[in-house]
Amino acid sequence: MPTTTSKAVSPEGPAPATKTTVTGEAGSGRQQRLNPQQQAAVEYGQLCAESGFRSDPLLIIAGAGTGKTNTLAHRTAHLVLNGVDPERILLMTFSRRAAQELANRAKLILAQEAEARGAAGTALNIGWMGTFHSVANRLLRQYARSIGLEPDFTIMDRGDAADMIDLLRHQLGYSSTGKRFPKKATCVDIYSRCVNAQAPLEQILKQHFPWCADWHDELKTLFRAYAATKLEQVSLDYDDLLLFWFHMVSEPAVAETIRARFDHVLVDEYQDTNLLQAGILQRLFPTGRGLTVVGDDAQSIYSFRSANVENILQFPTLFDPPARVIPLSANYRSTQGILDVSNVLLSESRSGYKNVLYSHHCEQPGANTGEKPLLVSVEDEEQQAKYIVEQVLLAREEGIALKRQAILFRSSHHTDRLEIELRRADIPYVKHGGLKFLEAAHVKDALAVLRWADNPKHRLSGFRVLKLLPGVGPKSAEKILDYLALHNFSFSALGSFQSGHLPQQEWLQLVQLLPDVHHNVLPWAEQMPAVASWYRSILEENYDNPFVRGGDIDQLAQIAQQFSSRERFLSELTLDPPVSTGDLSKHPHKDDDFLILSTIHSAKGQEWRNVFVINVADGNFPNEYAVDKPDELEEERRLLNVAITRAQRQLHLIQPLKYWVPEQQRLGGKHVYGAKSRFLTRAVVETLQPESYPIRQLTEADRLAGELALTDIKAKVMGMWDD
Repeated sequence: MPTTTSKAVSPEGPAPATKTTVTGEAGSGRQQRLNPQQQAAVEYGQLCAESGFRSDPLLIIAGAGTGKTNTLAHRTAHLVLNGVDPERILLMTFSRRAAQELANRAKLILAQEAEARGAAGTALNIGWMGTFHSVANRLLRQYARSIGLEPDFTIMDRGDAADMIDLLRHQLGYSSTGKRFPKKATCVDIYSRCVNAQAPLEQILKQHFPWCADWHDELKTLFRAYAATKLEQVSLDYDDLLLFWFHMVSEPAVAETIRARFDHVLVDEYQDTNLLQAGILQRLFPTGRGLTVVGDDAQSIYSFRSANVENILQFPTLFDPPARVIPLSANYRSTQGILDVSNVLLSESRSGYKNVLYSHHCEQPGANTGEKPLLVSVEDEEQQAKYIVEQVLLAREEGIALKRQAILFRSSHHTDRLEIELRRADIPYVKHGGLKFLEAAHVKDALAVLRWADNPKHRLSGFRVLKLLPGVGPKSAEKILDYLALHNFSFSALGSFQSGHLPQQEWLQLVQLLPDVHHNVLPWAEQMPAVASWYRSILEENYDNPFVRGGDIDQLAQIAQQFSSRERFLSELTLDPPVSTGDLSKHPHKDDDFLILSTIHSAKGQEWRNVFVINVADGNFPNEYAVDKPDELEEERRLLNVAITRAQRQLHLIQPLKYWVPEQQRLGGKHVYGAKSRFLTRAVVETLQPESYPIRQLTEADRLAGELALTDIKAKVMGMWDD
């Protein structure tokens, strides 16, 4: 990748937010609050008599809290008001909910415009919106036949992919080697990196998995078998959706057909795209006409998912003429004191657009611009936890709800001590960044039944379902699956399978359920409840606490009712899964309020009144594995910046002076000192208010005693050298 130098896109200066108008050719409409930068981004392009509304490529650098969603919604409405057919707009975000929110806001803007004109509202039905993966899923199913793919393919989640690779590891003999072969999760990570970064295995191993480099040939064999097995079972994993789309649009004829569907494409969070995603856009829209991307290089923190910050840094140079770059710099979230920390921190990075943020709050007469954020030094993690508990409760008494306060951390285990103190103080909390709802084994079981019924060739799901039956082990399950394959994957053939080990009642119910679901004898609305009913009969035999787990299965059945078909349910649930709430102290809805604990990666896009960032010391910020790698070091800087810019009014950066070594703490043993974070330079510290905790006021008696002691010590030290 070419090295990117800093790009200055600072605003001309704090411009007051103005009431401006989003209008079509018809003239004036309902005024909307947009500042001049936002208005320029919304209206970029021109109306042409022969070709409608045209726009050259546009890059909107949307700094944290600068009203990105509002700007995108207004631009969408502006396109429709200027004659663009909503069905010819492609809107891509990194979550389905974000796409829906954008569409809803744009619809509201159009309704207000129509009301102002005294006219009927303009219909807004954006036919193509969602994540890259959901759009890929939809296009691949439409064009499947033309690229040799079955349109009813199954989408495997990451757990399914790991299980399939684990099975292949065993079949290839890699699970019984003399040296330790990489585990299934590591193999999936390596494979995913190769696909999303479009890099050879050797390069990925060298850069990210050097301890696995000796297994290069075996891994290549494993991945070849993995790719072949997926095709045999008519299955694609999460990464395949992008990979197949990328290769599909690399064919000029197919790319032209898909390109003809759309006049305008809006892409959110462009800094989080990987090489595959950027490549798809370039192949679909080589001139960049009609392409608008929005992002913030200062919030690019997902390289571990193969996101490439160079995509947004190099975007303007991809087209001729270069894309227009419009920064959004008026921050509507934070005080200027918080933004000062962010601006100075980012100014010391070696690359980026250098978008200097200023607080919109400064424009309000008499508004509190905010005191300097706190840099709090504590002795250790125990004192860090006590400080947080004290400050959280103090803020709560001042009227700041627990939900409006957040503790952000680099790694999940960093809150171990804090969680003990929160329980002791009876503070309910939710922790984000933990176990996902769909990762729970019993939820995966129920979904496996539906996936197998949907695709009889999906051997992995069938294997999981069959092993749930009492008396059915791996060998028996393999025999049943082989029997199904021998009978052309017809579920009705399972009724004639003979075995004395099968539980009669559960087996007969399953044999009836599978074809009824597969052939839609049961209408879709009844399929997931029927699966849940069958699964409950064996849940107790496989897991403890079946009552609670049964509640999750009921929830899954309720979620299914929100989708129009089995294919949509299975696809969307894999592509955009719900997340569990994590651990709660005692009753989960005590006072209908709870504190937020979150990894910084999970906190992106969120904001809170008070934010505490813990363990701000070298080894955490930056992470110890990044200090010798310039690109990773810069991402660590951006990660800290994301944490800082989640705060609206109060920010606490906490630096423990020492950390106990876990194995030794209970023995009163070892600790290590926390080195000052290299990001806390003199310039950054000048934007902060240093404090220590606990704070002990020095009395006059303390001062006099100290002076006497120092005089005595000096005399003794110097006395060593007297004659």
